[in-house]
Amino acid sequence: MAAEQELLSTEIVNRGIESSGPDAGSMTFSVRVRRRLPDFLKSVQLKYVRLGYHYLINHGIYLATIPVLVLVFGAEIGSLTREEMWSKIWNITALYDLATILAFFGVFVFTLSVYFMSRPRSIYLLDFACFKPQDDLKVSKHQFIELARNSGKFDEASIEFQKKILHSSGIGDETYVPKAIMSSENCATMKEGRAEASTVIFGALDELFEKTGIRPKDVGILVVNCSIFNPTPSLSAMVINHYKMRGNILSFNLGGMGCSAGIIALDLARDMLQANPNNYAVVVSTEMVGYNWYPGKDRSMLIPNCFFRMGSSAVLLSNRRRDFTRAKYRLEHIVRTHKGADDRSFRSVYQEEDEQRYKGLRISRDIVEIGAEAIKTNITTLGPLVLPVSEQLLFFATLVRKYLFGGGSGNKIQSSKPYIPDYKLAFEHFCMHAASKTVLDELQRNLELSEKNMEPSRMTLYRFGNTSSSSIWYELAYLEANERVRRGDRIWQLAYGSGFKCNSAVWKSMRRIRKPSRNPWL
Repeated sequence: MAAEQELLSTEIVNRGIESSGPDAGSMTFSVRVRRRLPDFLKSVQLKYVRLGYHYLINHGIYLATIPVLVLVFGAEIGSLTREEMWSKIWNITALYDLATILAFFGVFVFTLSVYFMSRPRSIYLLDFACFKPQDDLKVSKHQFIELARNSGKFDEASIEFQKKILHSSGIGDETYVPKAIMSSENCATMKEGRAEASTVIFGALDELFEKTGIRPKDVGILVVNCSIFNPTPSLSAMVINHYKMRGNILSFNLGGMGCSAGIIALDLARDMLQANPNNYAVVVSTEMVGYNWYPGKDRSMLIPNCFFRMGSSAVLLSNRRRDFTRAKYRLEHIVRTHKGADDRSFRSVYQEEDEQRYKGLRISRDIVEIGAEAIKTNITTLGPLVLPVSEQLLFFATLVRKYLFGGGSGNKIQSSKPYIPDYKLAFEHFCMHAASKTVLDELQRNLELSEKNMEPSRMTLYRFGNTSSSSIWYELAYLEANERVRRGDRIWQLAYGSGFKCNSAVWKSMRRIRKPSRNPWL
């Protein structure tokens, strides 16, 4: 019971002046109780820490061999005086010592060759683009509610519920919605879905090709992800047809994978680039708002209406070594976490029909708690890859102490506050998926991030709303528009969504990023 109470937060809400009843003319207040993210860093699974270290030492055998060889060689040389060393080098009779030296260098060169041939190719991000819709698609919160009311699809109770959600959502008055939802007709049609997809996807790709100077026919790998709208032919085929791309392009279309699918698509593109040298890959991330519009009365299915807005991103990747000088970022790590084996996690975001047979996306009441578990697992696995050694030692010592001496209920060590790693030492910039104000608040509290760290996520939510899998790229665009990214800076992109999944991507800046000529924030 005590643990359950720790997950609840209370808030006093001013409801204004009562207009009728015995309390007419007086101020009224209510107490709102809601769930919050648990302190997920206080209950870390040791197996996920081990998984992180497993990723770290994949090539450890090669890195360990070289220092050993250098140490042995140094010890051998150090035991000789200068005269003895020159004597061994120039003495013709010292053939055995010469053979030893040649054998040493042979092993050394062989080890270096094996290491460089087996290590993954570097993946570079040359540039990216985020679609900015036309101003005639822009709506304020008040306009959004009026559009919903005028459409005739919602009763007054549903209108008031959406109004209440919008008020505390963190979304501003300049987000974008498709024209289809503004009418009284059914907007969840294939025609409207294709029209919206063409607008946002081609808008982002046109800008990307213009910024990079890359021709569509130069692209060898194409990955498109869109969770809800999956027509036949696929969205990736639609892109190939529109830009007349080459016939041997490797194309993929990811569907139903939620707001974290952008990093999944990135991971797939990385694997394809590793297997196909000297290639370009384009990753497109988007979601169709109109096709997922819910016109019913179920409150758990009305929530997506309030948060999701139009948006799309297009990213150009390369594995060509000559692109090192023109690249903006280098991909360092991708860590993926999937909680789909758990039934509660699997159904936390679930597409289905309501009692009136209206299709929509049902959001579980436990979504915050379920998301916290996935985030906890992901960052625990990521920690050994990115945290400084000092942070890792303190964090690991806390875990060992907890698992070795934390068995008794009265044990002081078990009840003491564990050491929480400082992820600000591992990253200069944070791009957390802009799902909602509540989630961002709790992420900030748990990871002890500053307002400046959270600014890209909060501003993206306020200006563009929840654009699903593309939101992390709007956040990176915000950093670039404000010229905050410098050479060597590390950027952490964290996304989470249905399944339930949580994925991280880590980038390293190759140069100082100047204010771009085209950017959705300019």
